Amino acid sequence: MKYWNLLEKSGAKTGDKVRVETTKGDYSGTLLPSSNFLEIKLANGYNVGFMPESVKNLKVIEKPKIKAKKNSDKISVNAFLPLVTILHTGGTIASKVDYSNGGVSPSIDSEEIISAIPEISRMVNIKSVFVTNVLSEEISFQHYKEFARAVKSAIQEKPKGIVVTHGTDTMHYSASALSFIFENLPIPIIFVGSQRSSDRPSTDAKLNLINAVRFITKTDFAGVAICMHAGLSDDSCYILPATKSRKMHSTRRDAFRAINSKPIAKVSDNGIEYLQNYERYEGGQLNVNDNFEEKVAIIKARPGLRSEEIKFFEEKAYKGLIIEGTGMGHIAISEGKNTENFEAIKSLIGSGCIVCMTTQCIFGRTNPNVYSTGRRLKEAGVLFLEDMTTETAYIKLSWLLGNFGTEKAKELMQKNLRGELSERIGTEFI
Repeated sequence: MKYWNLLEKSGAKTGDKVRVETTKGDYSGTLLPSSNFLEIKLANGYNVGFMPESVKNLKVIEKPKIKAKKNSDKISVNAFLPLVTILHTGGTIASKVDYSNGGVSPSIDSEEIISAIPEISRMVNIKSVFVTNVLSEEISFQHYKEFARAVKSAIQEKPKGIVVTHGTDTMHYSASALSFIFENLPIPIIFVGSQRSSDRPSTDAKLNLINAVRFITKTDFAGVAICMHAGLSDDSCYILPATKSRKMHSTRRDAFRAINSKPIAKVSDNGIEYLQNYERYEGGQLNVNDNFEEKVAIIKARPGLRSEEIKFFEEKAYKGLIIEGTGMGHIAISEGKNTENFEAIKSLIGSGCIVCMTTQCIFGRTNPNVYSTGRRLKEAGVLFLEDMTTETAYIKLSWLLGNFGTEKAKELMQKNLRGELSERIGTEFI
Protein backbone atom coordinates (compact mmCIF):
# COMPACT_ATOMS: atom_id res chain seq x y z
CA MET A 1 0.00 0.00 0.00
CA LYS A 2 1.35 3.44 -0.94
CA TYR A 3 1.92 6.17 1.68
CA TRP A 4 -0.88 8.40 0.45
CA ASN A 5 -3.29 5.47 0.34
CA LEU A 6 -2.54 4.82 4.00
CA LEU A 7 -3.35 8.39 4.94
CA GLU A 8 -6.51 8.49 2.85
CA LYS A 9 -7.82 5.22 4.25
CA SER A 10 -7.18 6.17 7.91
CA GLY A 11 -8.00 9.88 7.64
CA ALA A 12 -4.74 10.64 9.46
CA LYS A 13 -3.11 14.04 9.05
CA THR A 14 0.17 15.54 10.16
CA GLY A 15 0.01 16.28 13.87
CA ASP A 16 -2.46 13.52 14.72
CA LYS A 17 -1.57 11.04 17.43
CA VAL A 18 -1.71 7.67 15.68
CA ARG A 19 -1.24 3.97 16.31
CA VAL A 20 0.77 2.09 13.68
CA GLU A 21 0.38 -1.66 13.47
CA THR A 22 3.28 -3.17 11.54
CA THR A 23 4.67 -6.58 10.71
CA LYS A 24 7.27 -6.07 13.44
CA GLY A 25 5.10 -4.61 16.19
CA ASP A 26 2.80 -1.75 17.14
CA TYR A 27 3.87 1.84 17.75
CA SER A 28 2.14 5.05 18.89
CA GLY A 29 3.23 8.62 18.28
CA THR A 30 2.64 11.90 16.47
CA LEU A 31 2.40 11.73 12.68
CA LEU A 32 5.15 13.73 11.00
CA PRO A 33 5.16 15.20 7.50
CA SER A 34 6.70 12.88 4.90
CA SER A 35 6.50 12.18 1.17
CA ASN A 36 6.81 8.44 0.58
CA PHE A 37 7.01 6.64 3.92
CA LEU A 38 5.28 6.81 7.29
CA GLU A 39 7.11 8.65 10.08
CA ILE A 40 6.02 9.31 13.66
CA LYS A 41 7.56 10.96 16.71
CA LEU A 42 7.49 8.67 19.72
CA ALA A 43 6.76 9.85 23.27
CA ASN A 44 10.50 9.68 24.07
CA GLY A 45 11.19 12.35 21.44
CA TYR A 46 12.78 10.11 18.81
CA ASN A 47 11.43 9.59 15.30
CA VAL A 48 10.73 6.22 13.70
CA GLY A 49 9.85 5.52 10.07
CA PHE A 50 8.02 2.69 8.32
CA MET A 51 7.84 1.67 4.69
CA PRO A 52 4.14 1.54 3.64
CA GLU A 53 4.30 -2.17 2.75
CA SER A 54 5.21 -3.03 6.38
CA VAL A 55 2.13 -1.22 7.80
CA LYS A 56 -0.89 -3.45 8.47
CA ASN A 57 -3.08 -0.71 9.92
CA LEU A 58 -2.96 3.00 10.73
CA LYS A 59 -5.42 4.40 13.25
CA VAL A 60 -5.97 7.94 14.53
CA ILE A 61 -5.98 7.98 18.35
CA GLU A 62 -6.30 11.69 18.98
CA LYS A 63 -6.53 14.92 17.00
CA PRO A 64 -4.24 17.79 18.06
CA LYS A 65 -5.69 20.40 20.35
CA ILE A 66 -5.29 23.97 19.16
CA LYS A 67 -3.83 26.03 21.95
CA ALA A 68 -4.54 29.72 22.16
CA LYS A 69 -1.36 31.76 22.13
CA LYS A 70 -0.78 33.46 25.44
CA ASN A 71 -0.05 37.14 25.68
CA SER A 72 3.64 37.54 26.48
CA ASP A 73 2.90 40.99 27.95
CA LYS A 74 1.67 39.17 31.06
CA ILE A 75 5.22 38.24 32.00
CA SER A 76 6.04 39.86 35.32
CA VAL A 77 9.15 41.99 35.51
CA ASN A 78 11.39 41.79 38.56
CA ALA A 79 12.93 45.21 39.12
CA PHE A 80 15.81 43.63 41.04
CA LEU A 81 16.92 41.42 38.14
CA PRO A 82 19.00 42.49 35.12
CA LEU A 83 17.70 42.44 31.55
CA VAL A 84 19.01 39.94 29.00
CA THR A 85 17.90 40.20 25.38
CA ILE A 86 17.65 37.05 23.28
CA LEU A 87 17.97 37.60 19.52
CA HIS A 88 16.62 34.68 17.48
CA THR A 89 18.29 34.13 14.12
CA GLY A 90 17.18 30.57 13.37
CA GLY A 91 18.70 27.15 13.68
CA THR A 92 17.72 24.16 15.77
CA ILE A 93 17.74 26.04 19.07
CA ALA A 94 15.29 28.72 17.89
CA SER A 95 12.86 26.37 16.18
CA LYS A 96 9.97 24.33 17.46
CA VAL A 97 8.08 21.84 15.36
CA ASP A 98 4.33 22.43 15.12
CA TYR A 99 2.97 18.98 14.34
CA SER A 100 -0.53 20.29 13.73
CA ASN A 101 0.61 21.67 10.39
CA GLY A 102 4.04 20.15 9.90
CA GLY A 103 5.71 23.56 9.96
CA VAL A 104 8.44 24.98 12.14
CA SER A 105 7.88 28.00 14.36
CA PRO A 106 10.51 30.64 13.55
CA SER A 107 11.12 31.78 17.11
CA ILE A 108 10.37 31.25 20.75
CA ASP A 109 8.78 34.19 22.54
CA SER A 110 9.68 35.32 26.06
CA GLU A 111 6.81 33.52 27.73
CA GLU A 112 7.64 30.22 26.01
CA ILE A 113 11.29 30.47 27.06
CA ILE A 114 10.37 31.09 30.69
CA SER A 115 7.77 28.32 30.61
CA ALA A 116 10.28 25.84 29.16
CA ILE A 117 13.24 27.02 31.27
CA PRO A 118 11.86 28.49 34.52
CA GLU A 119 15.38 28.74 35.95
CA ILE A 120 16.02 31.72 33.70
CA SER A 121 13.18 33.76 35.24
CA ARG A 122 14.96 33.55 38.59
CA MET A 123 18.15 34.99 37.10
CA VAL A 124 17.07 37.71 34.66
CA ASN A 125 14.25 39.50 32.93
CA ILE A 126 14.03 38.24 29.35
CA LYS A 127 13.25 40.19 26.23
CA SER A 128 12.89 37.98 23.15
CA VAL A 129 13.43 39.52 19.70
CA PHE A 130 12.88 37.77 16.37
CA VAL A 131 15.57 38.79 13.86
CA THR A 132 15.27 36.16 11.15
CA ASN A 133 14.68 32.44 10.70
CA VAL A 134 17.34 30.95 8.47
CA LEU A 135 19.21 27.66 8.33
CA SER A 136 22.79 28.31 9.34
CA GLU A 137 24.16 26.98 6.05
CA GLU A 138 22.14 29.71 4.29
CA ILE A 139 23.77 32.57 6.22
CA SER A 140 25.27 35.30 4.03
CA PHE A 141 27.21 38.51 4.59
CA GLN A 142 23.92 40.40 4.41
CA HIS A 143 22.71 38.51 7.46
CA TYR A 144 25.72 39.79 9.43
CA LYS A 145 24.56 43.35 8.79
CA GLU A 146 21.08 42.33 9.94
CA PHE A 147 22.46 40.79 13.13
CA ALA A 148 24.56 43.88 13.79
CA ARG A 149 21.55 46.19 13.49
CA ALA A 150 19.62 44.02 15.95
CA VAL A 151 22.53 43.99 18.43
CA LYS A 152 23.01 47.76 18.19
CA SER A 153 19.29 48.34 18.77
CA ALA A 154 19.29 45.97 21.76
CA ILE A 155 22.33 47.67 23.33
CA GLN A 156 20.40 50.97 23.45
CA GLU A 157 18.07 49.40 26.04
CA LYS A 158 21.10 48.75 28.27
CA PRO A 159 20.76 44.99 28.89
CA LYS A 160 23.31 43.15 31.01
CA GLY A 161 24.04 41.11 27.91
CA ILE A 162 22.68 39.65 24.69
CA VAL A 163 22.18 36.00 23.72
CA VAL A 164 22.11 35.23 19.99
CA THR A 165 20.51 31.89 19.13
CA HIS A 166 22.02 30.47 15.94
CA GLY A 167 22.34 27.25 13.98
CA THR A 168 25.55 25.46 14.90
CA ASP A 169 26.91 24.70 11.42
CA THR A 170 28.17 28.23 10.72
CA MET A 171 27.91 29.75 14.19
CA HIS A 172 31.68 30.25 14.43
CA TYR A 173 31.60 32.30 11.20
CA SER A 174 28.83 34.56 12.55
CA ALA A 175 30.48 34.95 15.95
CA SER A 176 33.71 36.00 14.22
CA ALA A 177 31.79 38.43 12.02
CA LEU A 178 30.18 40.21 14.98
CA SER A 179 33.53 40.28 16.79
CA PHE A 180 35.03 42.31 13.95
CA ILE A 181 31.94 44.43 13.31
CA PHE A 182 31.82 45.84 16.85
CA GLU A 183 34.63 47.76 18.51
CA ASN A 184 34.37 48.72 22.20
CA LEU A 185 31.45 46.45 23.01
CA PRO A 186 30.22 47.38 26.50
CA ILE A 187 28.45 44.06 27.19
CA PRO A 188 28.76 40.32 26.41
CA ILE A 189 27.25 38.96 23.20
CA ILE A 190 26.96 35.19 23.62
CA PHE A 191 26.10 32.91 20.70
CA VAL A 192 24.15 29.81 21.70
CA GLY A 193 23.15 26.85 19.57
CA SER A 194 21.99 23.30 20.10
CA GLN A 195 22.74 20.02 18.41
CA ARG A 196 19.36 18.55 19.31
CA SER A 197 16.02 20.31 18.95
CA SER A 198 14.24 21.68 21.99
CA ASP A 199 11.32 19.24 21.60
CA ARG A 200 13.60 16.24 22.25
CA PRO A 201 14.18 15.00 25.81
CA SER A 202 17.91 14.84 25.05
CA THR A 203 18.10 18.47 23.91
CA ASP A 204 21.19 20.48 24.83
CA ALA A 205 19.39 23.81 24.27
CA LYS A 206 18.28 24.22 27.87
CA LEU A 207 21.70 23.91 29.50
CA ASN A 208 23.37 26.06 26.84
CA LEU A 209 20.85 28.87 27.36
CA ILE A 210 20.97 28.67 31.15
CA ASN A 211 24.75 28.80 31.26
CA ALA A 212 24.95 31.63 28.72
CA VAL A 213 22.60 33.67 30.92
CA ARG A 214 24.46 32.61 34.06
CA PHE A 215 27.76 33.78 32.56
CA ILE A 216 26.26 37.11 31.49
CA THR A 217 24.92 37.84 34.96
CA LYS A 218 28.06 36.93 36.89
CA THR A 219 30.86 38.40 34.81
CA ASP A 220 32.31 41.68 33.58
CA PHE A 221 33.27 40.11 30.25
CA ALA A 222 32.67 42.39 27.25
CA GLY A 223 32.82 41.03 23.73
CA VAL A 224 31.57 38.14 21.62
CA ALA A 225 31.76 34.48 22.67
CA ILE A 226 30.09 31.09 22.12
CA CYS A 227 28.40 28.98 24.82
CA MET A 228 28.07 25.23 24.17
CA HIS A 229 28.37 21.96 26.11
CA ALA A 230 31.78 21.26 27.64
CA GLY A 231 31.23 17.48 27.48
CA LEU A 232 28.65 14.83 26.72
CA SER A 233 26.98 15.14 30.13
CA ASP A 234 24.48 17.83 31.10
CA ASP A 235 26.64 19.44 33.75
CA SER A 236 28.66 22.31 32.28
CA CYS A 237 29.33 24.54 29.27
CA TYR A 238 32.37 26.27 27.88
CA ILE A 239 32.45 29.96 27.04
CA LEU A 240 34.57 29.93 23.90
CA PRO A 241 36.42 32.82 22.22
CA ALA A 242 34.51 33.81 19.08
CA THR A 243 37.51 34.13 16.75
CA LYS A 244 39.35 31.03 18.04
CA SER A 245 36.61 28.38 17.95
CA ARG A 246 35.38 25.80 15.51
CA LYS A 247 32.65 23.17 15.19
CA MET A 248 34.56 19.88 15.52
CA HIS A 249 31.81 17.26 15.39
CA SER A 250 28.63 16.98 13.32
CA THR A 251 26.37 15.59 16.07
CA ARG A 252 27.97 15.54 19.53
CA ARG A 253 26.70 18.02 22.08
CA ASP A 254 30.25 19.12 22.86
CA ALA A 255 30.89 19.83 19.18
CA PHE A 256 32.65 23.18 19.65
CA ARG A 257 36.24 23.59 20.77
CA ALA A 258 38.69 26.44 21.18
CA ILE A 259 41.52 26.13 18.63
CA ASN A 260 45.06 27.02 19.71
CA SER A 261 43.49 28.64 22.75
CA LYS A 262 41.73 27.83 25.99
CA PRO A 263 38.03 28.38 26.63
CA ILE A 264 37.38 31.66 28.40
CA ALA A 265 35.50 29.91 31.19
CA LYS A 266 33.65 26.79 32.28
CA VAL A 267 30.14 27.42 33.61
CA SER A 268 28.00 25.10 35.74
CA ASP A 269 25.69 25.03 38.76
CA ASN A 270 28.83 25.28 40.87
CA GLY A 271 29.77 28.64 39.41
CA ILE A 272 32.24 29.99 36.87
CA GLU A 273 35.79 28.74 36.50
CA TYR A 274 37.85 31.19 34.46
CA LEU A 275 40.41 29.48 32.24
CA GLN A 276 42.13 32.48 30.67
CA ASN A 277 42.27 36.25 30.84
CA TYR A 278 39.30 37.80 29.09
CA GLU A 279 38.22 41.07 27.56
CA ARG A 280 36.67 43.71 29.79
CA TYR A 281 35.00 46.93 28.77
CA GLU A 282 37.55 49.70 29.03
CA GLY A 283 35.31 52.51 27.82
CA GLY A 284 35.26 54.22 24.47
CA GLN A 285 32.68 54.84 21.81
CA LEU A 286 30.91 51.85 20.29
CA ASN A 287 32.02 51.64 16.66
CA VAL A 288 30.13 49.59 14.10
CA ASN A 289 31.70 48.64 10.75
CA ASP A 290 29.39 46.13 9.10
CA ASN A 291 30.42 46.01 5.44
CA PHE A 292 31.82 42.84 3.85
CA GLU A 293 33.50 42.28 0.49
CA GLU A 294 31.77 39.34 -1.17
CA LYS A 295 34.55 38.58 -3.67
CA VAL A 296 36.63 36.64 -1.15
CA ALA A 297 37.09 32.87 -1.32
CA ILE A 298 38.78 29.85 0.25
CA ILE A 299 40.70 27.24 -1.73
CA LYS A 300 42.11 24.04 -0.23
CA ALA A 301 45.60 22.85 -1.11
CA ARG A 302 45.59 19.21 -2.15
CA PRO A 303 47.22 16.75 -4.53
CA GLY A 304 46.04 17.45 -8.06
CA LEU A 305 45.36 21.18 -7.63
CA ARG A 306 45.76 22.93 -10.99
CA SER A 307 46.57 26.49 -11.96
CA GLU A 308 43.21 26.90 -13.73
CA GLU A 309 41.52 26.88 -10.35
CA ILE A 310 43.73 29.70 -9.09
CA LYS A 311 43.41 31.66 -12.35
CA PHE A 312 39.62 31.64 -11.92
CA PHE A 313 39.90 34.14 -9.08
CA GLU A 314 41.89 36.56 -11.22
CA GLU A 315 39.51 36.17 -14.16
CA LYS A 316 36.56 36.95 -11.88
CA ALA A 317 38.36 39.90 -10.22
CA TYR A 318 38.33 38.52 -6.70
CA LYS A 319 39.67 40.86 -4.02
CA GLY A 320 40.84 38.21 -1.53
CA LEU A 321 41.75 34.52 -1.37
CA ILE A 322 42.50 32.32 1.63
CA ILE A 323 44.64 29.31 0.77
CA GLU A 324 44.21 26.55 3.33
CA GLY A 325 47.65 25.06 2.89
CA THR A 326 49.19 21.79 3.98
CA GLY A 327 51.43 21.58 7.05
CA MET A 328 53.01 24.92 7.90
CA GLY A 329 51.32 26.61 4.96
CA HIS A 330 52.32 24.99 1.70
CA ILE A 331 50.83 24.45 -1.74
CA ALA A 332 52.25 22.52 -4.71
CA ILE A 333 54.41 24.96 -6.71
CA SER A 334 57.72 23.23 -7.61
CA GLU A 335 57.33 20.01 -9.61
CA GLY A 336 56.11 19.59 -13.21
CA LYS A 337 52.80 21.34 -13.91
CA ASN A 338 52.73 22.49 -10.27
CA THR A 339 55.11 25.30 -11.29
CA GLU A 340 52.13 26.81 -13.09
CA ASN A 341 50.40 27.14 -9.69
CA PHE A 342 53.18 29.43 -8.51
CA GLU A 343 52.91 31.62 -11.60
CA ALA A 344 49.13 31.77 -11.15
CA ILE A 345 49.51 32.88 -7.52
CA LYS A 346 52.01 35.60 -8.47
CA SER A 347 49.72 36.83 -11.23
CA LEU A 348 46.72 36.84 -8.88
CA ILE A 349 48.62 38.93 -6.33
CA GLY A 350 49.80 41.22 -9.12
CA SER A 351 46.16 41.85 -10.07
CA GLY A 352 45.54 43.36 -6.63
CA CYS A 353 44.06 40.33 -4.89
CA ILE A 354 45.21 39.73 -1.31
CA VAL A 355 46.31 36.10 -0.94
CA CYS A 356 46.65 34.68 2.58
CA MET A 357 47.83 31.33 3.92
CA THR A 358 46.36 29.27 6.75
CA THR A 359 46.90 25.59 7.57
CA GLN A 360 44.64 22.59 7.09
CA CYS A 361 45.91 21.31 10.43
CA ILE A 362 43.41 21.99 13.18
CA PHE A 363 46.13 22.88 15.69
CA GLY A 364 49.45 24.65 15.17
CA ARG A 365 50.48 27.58 12.99
CA THR A 366 51.87 28.48 9.61
CA ASN A 367 55.54 29.31 9.22
CA PRO A 368 56.98 30.41 5.84
CA ASN A 369 60.60 30.27 6.98
CA VAL A 370 61.16 26.54 7.51
CA TYR A 371 60.90 25.14 3.96
CA SER A 372 61.73 26.59 0.55
CA THR A 373 58.06 26.38 -0.52
CA GLY A 374 57.01 28.74 2.25
CA ARG A 375 59.87 31.15 1.56
CA ARG A 376 59.00 31.34 -2.15
CA LEU A 377 55.33 31.97 -1.41
CA LYS A 378 56.20 34.69 1.10
CA GLU A 379 58.55 36.37 -1.40
CA ALA A 380 55.71 36.29 -3.96
CA GLY A 381 53.51 38.27 -1.55
CA VAL A 382 51.44 35.60 0.21
CA LEU A 383 50.51 36.69 3.75
CA PHE A 384 51.00 33.93 6.35
CA LEU A 385 48.42 34.10 9.14
CA GLU A 386 50.14 32.31 12.02
CA ASP A 387 47.53 30.30 14.00
CA MET A 388 44.40 32.03 12.69
CA THR A 389 41.70 29.55 11.71
CA THR A 390 40.66 29.42 8.07
CA GLU A 391 37.09 30.42 8.91
CA THR A 392 38.13 33.46 10.93
CA ALA A 393 40.68 34.45 8.27
CA TYR A 394 37.95 34.36 5.61
CA ILE A 395 35.63 36.55 7.69
CA LYS A 396 38.39 38.95 8.69
CA LEU A 397 39.67 39.46 5.15
CA SER A 398 36.16 40.06 3.82
CA TRP A 399 35.48 42.51 6.66
CA LEU A 400 38.74 44.45 6.21
CA LEU A 401 38.25 44.78 2.45
CA GLY A 402 34.61 45.81 2.89
CA ASN A 403 35.36 48.58 5.37
CA PHE A 404 38.92 49.77 4.82
CA GLY A 405 40.08 48.83 1.31
CA THR A 406 42.99 46.80 -0.01
CA GLU A 407 46.01 48.65 1.41
CA LYS A 408 44.62 48.84 4.95
CA ALA A 409 43.53 45.19 4.72
CA LYS A 410 47.10 44.16 3.83
CA GLU A 411 48.39 46.12 6.82
CA LEU A 412 45.90 44.71 9.34
CA MET A 413 45.48 41.13 8.16
CA GLN A 414 48.53 39.91 10.10
CA LYS A 415 47.76 42.01 13.20
CA ASN A 416 45.73 40.81 16.15
CA LEU A 417 42.48 42.81 16.31
CA ARG A 418 39.96 40.62 18.19
CA GLY A 419 42.00 37.80 19.68
CA GLU A 420 42.25 35.91 16.38
CA LEU A 421 46.03 35.52 16.66
CA SER A 422 47.81 33.90 19.61
CA GLU A 423 51.30 34.05 20.96
CA ARG A 424 53.34 30.86 20.72
CA ILE A 425 51.05 28.03 21.82
CA GLY A 426 51.73 25.01 24.01
CA THR A 427 50.65 21.38 23.93
CA GLU A 428 47.95 21.97 26.55
CA PHE A 429 45.68 23.38 23.84
CA ILE A 430 45.65 20.23 21.72
